[in-house]
Amino acid sequence: MKVEDAYKIVKKPFITEKTFDVIEKENKIVFIVDRNANKRAIKEAIETLYKIRIEAINTVRSIEAKRAYVKFSKENSAADLASKLGLV
Repeated sequence: MKVEDAYKIVKKPFITEKTFDVIEKENKIVFIVDRNANKRAIKEAIETLYKIRIEAINTVRSIEAKRAYVKFSKENSAADLASKLGLV
């Protein structure tokens, strides 16, 4: 996947107090993603952008946006990526 296409799918990280707990306890980061993107496209886009292996993805649609809860593999830390993104 091209980096330009990946940025069209993954909009930005979603940050709240609850998502900080998810980063620490479950090794997950929440992203706002394109409403039409499927899990396979989201996984490929995040792996392209951040060079990190993903274990699982859960998506949630709300009125405002579609969110993807991305669980990283044991070798990769969500807290490390969050610090690189400037979230922590």
